Amino acid sequence: MRRTRPTSLLCLAAVTALVALSAPVTSATGVAGDGGRRRPCVSSRLPDSGPARDILRIAEQAQAELDLKSVILRVTVDGHEVVTAALGESMTGVPAEPAMHFRNGNIAIAYLGTALLRLVDEGRVGLDDPVGRWLPGLPDHLGDRITLRMLGDSTSGLVDYVTAPGFGDTVYANPFRAWTAEELVAVSTGRPLWYDPGTNWSYSHANFVLLGAALEKITGTRLDILLQQKVMGPLGLDETRNSFTPDIPTPVLHAFTSDRGTYEESTFWNPSWTTAPGAVQTTDICDLARSAAGIGSGELLSPAGYQEMLNPGTVGLGHPTSTCSEQICLANTEATHYGMGLLVLNDWVVQHPLFFGYAAAQAYLPCEHLAIAVSTTNGPTSPGGHTAQQISQRIAAALAPDHPIPDFG
Repeated sequence: MRRTRPTSLLCLAAVTALVALSAPVTSATGVAGDGGRRRPCVSSRLPDSGPARDILRIAEQAQAELDLKSVILRVTVDGHEVVTAALGESMTGVPAEPAMHFRNGNIAIAYLGTALLRLVDEGRVGLDDPVGRWLPGLPDHLGDRITLRMLGDSTSGLVDYVTAPGFGDTVYANPFRAWTAEELVAVSTGRPLWYDPGTNWSYSHANFVLLGAALEKITGTRLDILLQQKVMGPLGLDETRNSFTPDIPTPVLHAFTSDRGTYEESTFWNPSWTTAPGAVQTTDICDLARSAAGIGSGELLSPAGYQEMLNPGTVGLGHPTSTCSEQICLANTEATHYGMGLLVLNDWVVQHPLFFGYAAAQAYLPCEHLAIAVSTTNGPTSPGGHTAQQISQRIAAALAPDHPIPDFG
């Protein structure tokens, strides 16, 4: 097992005191005494002052500063709601609401990592098993050398198809195209490795497409069903689901982007290129906050599995080479590094997807049981970038000033 820095034992009175000001919620199946039904995902009744009001002011300021069409957020401490709120519009004249569904992007990659580690806990696989055992169609120099660990922690050396020349132009030329896993992986495996597997670190979407395929072969279960069984079901993520089409369940948070030079709706652009089929998901803000806590605390894992999730061997990796620039082969330090399908930033466990006008962030501070979930959509002059992550960083600075969320890379 890889060793990682122990979670800080410092507990801040400012954060702990929030519990007394918040309404109790259950962590998985709903409200105590409601027969296991999930509590409706609705806006909180806001007080005139206090932490909830401070969080809302942060969101309002960021919405104006970054020209965001919508900001939806939820903060909980120790399973208690501090605030749930929605600002702005989904579409012109349609107010944003907490129950609206949006694409969660690489949040699902954290679920792939957790599912893999659960199989390890069950003794069904080893992290250092070669992936070629389950995916014999890979070239021998890849299937024999790349392990499940290297897929999950993104140390395989596979080129990221998203950064491959021409890929982005092809996506934007026809954003409704449905990509197959075979097409995506072929872009990466058809190019030389960035480095010898396991010797460096670089993010590659191909890792997670292959990991999804491997998990299906290992279990004999379709990936969307497997993730429901291993992650979403146990965590009570009732509004988080896969779709094999660009459809989004109602109510829908609509997205807009200027990526193609004009401000246009991008809600139903096809996200099939983003990760493994079966893990292309939508969610709502209440599920995202629950996800932050459940994944970030390692609730579904053994203590050993949780430590592997926090550092599967990435600390100390990441350095530029003649074939991998410093913008790609990022340094993984004890303070900021990639775990098993997620980021560890100081004491926070984080994921923050960004694509097609959607941005989201889930962040969890284990020592305080503090969960932050944010979803944003762009306005016409939005600067783009990880706007949801920026808001989560500002909320963290207000609630846990001794535990800032740094950037990675």
